[in-house]
Amino acid sequence: MEKLEQITKWMMLIVGFSGLLVIYFGFFYLIFNGRSTAAIPWYILVSPWICIYFGLKRRMQTDIMQWFRSKFSRRS
Repeated sequence: MEKLEQITKWMMLIVGFSGLLVIYFGFFYLIFNGRSTAAIPWYILVSPWICIYFGLKRRMQTDIMQWFRSKFSRRS
């Protein structure tokens, strides 16, 4: 079962990074050519990052969540 989980995580990383390349290059191509990007929903730009997050090891996921909490929490 652990081998299947490891393979799935690698696939999530591969899909996430390839999605990052394809989506963001396409997005910047539209911007630099002066075309409207209004038709692109925000979740399409976020979805590769979600795949990358779930492809990381559990410890790295925890570290990322702690970083976000410290970044966006109020400091007294």
